[in-house]
Amino acid sequence: MAATKEGKLVYNIYRALSFGAAPVLNLYLRFRRFRGREHPHRWTERLGRPSLPRPLGPLLWFHAVSLGEGMAAIPIIKQCIKQRPDLNILMTTTTASAFEVINKRLPSGVIYQFAPLDTLTAVRAFVDYWKPNAIILIESELWPNLIMTASANGIVLALLNARMSAKSFKHFSGPVLLPLISLMLSKFSLIVPLSNMQAIQFQLLQAPPCVINFSGDLKCVVEDFDVSEGELRSIEDLKLELAHRQVWMASSIHRGEEEIMLGVHRELTKIHPDMVTILVPRVPRHGLEITQELRKKGQNVALRSRHEKLVAGTNIYVVDTLGELRLLYGLTPIAVVGGSFLPGLAGHNILEAAAAGCAVLTGRHIGHFSQMVLEMQQLNSLSVLQVFGKLELVNALKELFSDAKVLEARRMAAKQAYHSLSSGIVSSVWNLLNSHVFKRVALLEGK
Repeated sequence: MAATKEGKLVYNIYRALSFGAAPVLNLYLRFRRFRGREHPHRWTERLGRPSLPRPLGPLLWFHAVSLGEGMAAIPIIKQCIKQRPDLNILMTTTTASAFEVINKRLPSGVIYQFAPLDTLTAVRAFVDYWKPNAIILIESELWPNLIMTASANGIVLALLNARMSAKSFKHFSGPVLLPLISLMLSKFSLIVPLSNMQAIQFQLLQAPPCVINFSGDLKCVVEDFDVSEGELRSIEDLKLELAHRQVWMASSIHRGEEEIMLGVHRELTKIHPDMVTILVPRVPRHGLEITQELRKKGQNVALRSRHEKLVAGTNIYVVDTLGELRLLYGLTPIAVVGGSFLPGLAGHNILEAAAAGCAVLTGRHIGHFSQMVLEMQQLNSLSVLQVFGKLELVNALKELFSDAKVLEARRMAAKQAYHSLSSGIVSSVWNLLNSHVFKRVALLEGK
């Protein structure tokens, strides 16, 4: 009881601070729109102002912060539609980059909005308009005003792929925030952590043990999606340009990692002068910067957003577009997944590359993706190769390019491990949602 009172006290302080900060946040939102960081026409949705009508009937709200988390939600959204076609589905994210991609990948009929800022005014406006029966949060979206407002309105809450970094756990465990975090976690009907370690952390933060269940990582599920004729034609054209040339791809690279990858490229082209290196920056606008710098040095580079061709003498291809990574993995036998070669980075999803049948390599700085890598390696030790720095990466790629049997073994291992790891996850998550969420919602009982 004392802990609950403390939590409510801390929440009241947060609520007051967020109320006072609302005008500043609104100005900041306008500034981000001016800088092109918010959607030019739909940015007011972040203030809780809807742009679409609410349909009649029960509504399930899925929320993810950005692209990776949003894509992870799509398989379970499809399963919900399949099992419960009477449900309306609302999907929200916070970033413009996620909007550009996810809006094209969602099943027809799913409503897509930007999530409200966690100010009381924006959250209340959003909840009052959409009136969700349940809210499904993905990964680490623990926003006090959203959770407390939902609870006060009798909305059932679930947290899928639940995780937090070691830094966040330490922060949340402190004497100031622990009462608030404990209070928020007590409002959930279902928490599905990514691993045993994450489950322990949530219990140490006083999440009720009865709501913690396991199902697997939704990011392990890589589903096919509809591809437009234009997208398909563009990929087929690139496939023809890559024909008869050795190729590898460095995907999701962060600022600073391009220097490592270009260093690797220089070493490899000494042996394979016609080799093509595909660079896919995590932030697309970074691709133009890389291209400009390389051209200043006299390097022939093709930039995807400008539809430039891979002609003879051009052996670096920079992808500065969104939403094509899964398709591009199908064009290369080798994928080096970035966001993992510099201290402070935390890795990216390796399973999209594995599902495409690539030999998968990654660095050592992989954060919470270490669980995914470990599970893949336990299924097959050849499925993922972790390397430390440029020299190890160069040597690993030299072996793959010089020994076709090793390359094929790693490609097969990655694909087989992916299929083993992803099997049954969606149905398991659905069963948990059905028993812990839908049956707790009065409007959905008996369906």
